[in-house]
Amino acid sequence: MTDPQPRVSYIHAEDMDFAEVKSQQHAGGKRVSVWLKMLELTPQRAVYHTRYDPGLVLERHGHNSDHFVFVIDGEVTFDQEVCRAGTLIKLPHKATFGPIIAGREGAEILEIYFGDSRPAPAGKEEYAALLKERGINELPHPPVDLPDWFGPRTD
Repeated sequence: MTDPQPRVSYIHAEDMDFAEVKSQQHAGGKRVSVWLKMLELTPQRAVYHTRYDPGLVLERHGHNSDHFVFVIDGEVTFDQEVCRAGTLIKLPHKATFGPIIAGREGAEILEIYFGDSRPAPAGKEEYAALLKERGINELPHPPVDLPDWFGPRTD
């Protein structure tokens, strides 16, 4: 039996809702989150349309795959490098970046992974100090519908 002919597929992001995947409570009680549209999620690759609420702070981390981050809109700081719309961040397997801090208007990004897209945290002490300094409390992870093969969350 031969392999079937490869076929083009189309995914229309406007037909999908953003899913809240990580949240924090900032000073004054404001809830701030990471939102994803999982455009593609397989063991071999992942493509996420991601939105960071204004002021979101994420810890230094890497991923167990090569990946790219493209800033579509807004502003986000990675490793003290301010990245605006049109910036491409190239991260080879196991490279770390962060802390990640979304700008005053938040940020919208496109993330492309070539393998495991789960984060591999690094710099826990740095992150804890930053959260304390800014009066931020991490909230429990919102439930996310993920396939069984994805494995446990690592963030």
